[in-house]
Amino acid sequence: MKAFQYIDARSVGDVAHALGGDRSKAQVLAGGSDLIQSMKDHIIEPERVINLKNIPSLRAINKKSNGHRFGAAVTLRDLAHNPKISAAYTALAQAAASVGTPQIRNVATLGGNLCQRPRCFYYRDSYAHCTKKGGSRCFVAEKDGNSKYNSIFGDGPCYIVHPSDLATALVALNATIHYSDGHQDQDVAAEDFFTLPKADVTVENILRPNQIVTGVTVPNTGARSVFLKFKEKETADFASAAVAISADIRGGVVYDARVVLGGVAPIPWRVPAAERLLEGKRYSDRLANQVAEAALQGAKPLPQSGYKVPLTKVIIRRALAELLSA
Repeated sequence: MKAFQYIDARSVGDVAHALGGDRSKAQVLAGGSDLIQSMKDHIIEPERVINLKNIPSLRAINKKSNGHRFGAAVTLRDLAHNPKISAAYTALAQAAASVGTPQIRNVATLGGNLCQRPRCFYYRDSYAHCTKKGGSRCFVAEKDGNSKYNSIFGDGPCYIVHPSDLATALVALNATIHYSDGHQDQDVAAEDFFTLPKADVTVENILRPNQIVTGVTVPNTGARSVFLKFKEKETADFASAAVAISADIRGGVVYDARVVLGGVAPIPWRVPAAERLLEGKRYSDRLANQVAEAALQGAKPLPQSGYKVPLTKVIIRRALAELLSA
């Protein structure tokens, strides 16, 4: 690991000043699960690392009139094991509980999970100068590329999948993400925070180099929600495919459904066609099959990722049964 300057920030303004507008030279540290490994692998070699953990507002959970605000440095353990969060925002708690191991969840943070970098083999290989690192080739898309864990939606030019389980759940829960440069605080709908590679292949979200995520607000709508994912290993693994569904269930009838897929696209992949099928309907196995088929329409798997299509359909059917048939 390359030597770096360690800065202990005491405010968001301190962070923005220390970042200096160049993320190649400065990075923020909260849990460090992704950052430290990326530095060890020489994927990034920052000159400065800015600690966020001593900024009280980033570690707070506050109840608001319209829901709850979670600071960016709230740990995944706190999200997974808080009974009130599990009751009000089941998908969020389930997503947090699915990440890594207990040791990782004890230190990993909400903001870090949302902003972690892709797990693509070639991006993580310090010797592969792929398009995401400023190169001219996406090795995944080449004839002999390893595409098993890559996207089936999004149409390139880079075929990453977004690694955040919490992102999938928060889009389904219609959350708002808060971010700041230390001078101006801004808000954006969670589904608009993440960006496709065709917008800018080198980034995954709208943050500018001097901005950080400061928190997330999840509205308290009374909707039910569920998050399910498939991973090859029981622990410490990322989603091969995942789904988060939120819906208002009244008298057994579905209203205001949001269906979001994870592990299959460079962003949390919301599927309005599936949501429209659910609107005003009661659960049935036939409806679940129709929704699963609609959700995977337009998928374009690469040679080794075709298994994600039937796999995701199964997860969608199971999630709907868990959410709607109770």
